[in-house]
Amino acid sequence: MNITVLLGGVSAERDVSLSSGLRIAVGLRARGHTVTCLDPAEGVLSRETEARLLVSGVGSAPPSLEALAGLGSRSLSPLLASRPEITGADCVFIALHGGQGEDGTVQALLDMAGVRYTGSGHLASALAMDKHLTKVLLRASGVATANWLMAPAPGTGLVDPDEVARVLEWPVVVKPSKQGSTVGLSIVRQPSELQPAITEAFRYDDEVMVERFVPGRELTVGILGDDVLPTIEIKPMKELYDYECKYTAGMADEFVAELSVDVQVKLADQARRSFAALKLRGYARIDFRLDPQGQPWCLEANTLPGMTPTSLIPQAAAAAGVLFPDLCERIVLLAMA
Repeated sequence: MNITVLLGGVSAERDVSLSSGLRIAVGLRARGHTVTCLDPAEGVLSRETEARLLVSGVGSAPPSLEALAGLGSRSLSPLLASRPEITGADCVFIALHGGQGEDGTVQALLDMAGVRYTGSGHLASALAMDKHLTKVLLRASGVATANWLMAPAPGTGLVDPDEVARVLEWPVVVKPSKQGSTVGLSIVRQPSELQPAITEAFRYDDEVMVERFVPGRELTVGILGDDVLPTIEIKPMKELYDYECKYTAGMADEFVAELSVDVQVKLADQARRSFAALKLRGYARIDFRLDPQGQPWCLEANTLPGMTPTSLIPQAAAAAGVLFPDLCERIVLLAMA
């Protein structure tokens, strides 16, 4: 097939996207497909540029938090979908991360152009990016998710610590509601820490969530078409799998989780329910915390999970015996179907 990989883009997660996209291109070419790498910010990448970026290890260092705070400062051109690399492709593999590559904007442009693309549609992408709406839909579909409150917008009021204690109990997690990479997230253990954490989270988003903290194991479940992939467990060097742990080498151990049959069945059921509730398609990654009583609590869904050498979906696929080139091709075939 003739496949265009969308990578890079204008979000501050650009380097991670380049790493994912370049690796996808290599994998698809290994399966015999013709691949064009298109960066919405820079245009078509030559094979020489691709080779240089691969050698440089792009995406190996995390984007700065200051850069991520300005995530929405640039926009994608609506002319993107009219480019011949898009209109002439059998399929577009979306390897963009963050911003308008992940919030449904690019997906809507491709829908209007009548172009097939990988992953979820524009509505599902927008829903999954919004943690508040995600939790509303999950709970309505019988998926366990921790209680939460939404913070008032800056200048309109403050969260009442007494209400937090009554509804959520301490500690709580404060995080932006529509942001990836666990940016701006804090664990708050006492009332005096609450407002500073909310103020910090508002640096990265216009909506902030205060959520009950779930102690336990950090797990993620990948879904590929109709298949639930092996569960990956993450053991961060810190209490939460936060931004630093995700992007800094050596800050987290990741491995196939050892779970009882009962817990495996629960996780698979909750992951499938989440996938259906958010109208996801193709592939996705559903994140959970498993409490000491063996109850999984869904945190969020990732519609464009990373495909870098250290990303979790490729690790889960490998554990199921699916090599990376085959994983990329299966994702394309799911889009074509």
